[in-house]
Amino acid sequence: MKKKTSAEKAFAQSEVRRLRNKAVKSSCRTYAKAFVAAVQKKDAEAAQSALKTLVSELDSAGRKGILTRNAVSRKKSRMMRLYNVSFSATAAK
Repeated sequence: MKKKTSAEKAFAQSEVRRLRNKAVKSSCRTYAKAFVAAVQKKDAEAAQSALKTLVSELDSAGRKGILTRNAVSRKKSRMMRLYNVSFSATAAK
């Protein structure tokens, strides 16, 4: 019986892509957790730098097609809203 080399190659390629996408999604979640932890500690500077890194990582994942455009926008919006709610009230005082 003949082997289907094209199918084997396609499977190998999809496996490589799956692992790469999984790593990018994992790093996005890690940066999000770091940001939320900084917000909970009330550390504005650390939260701001973590937010900047998170937004950059989300934009990168969106450009690569790993996350959809709407998902990236939703996550960025929620994180920025969390930052603004947490630190704009303290800055006004």
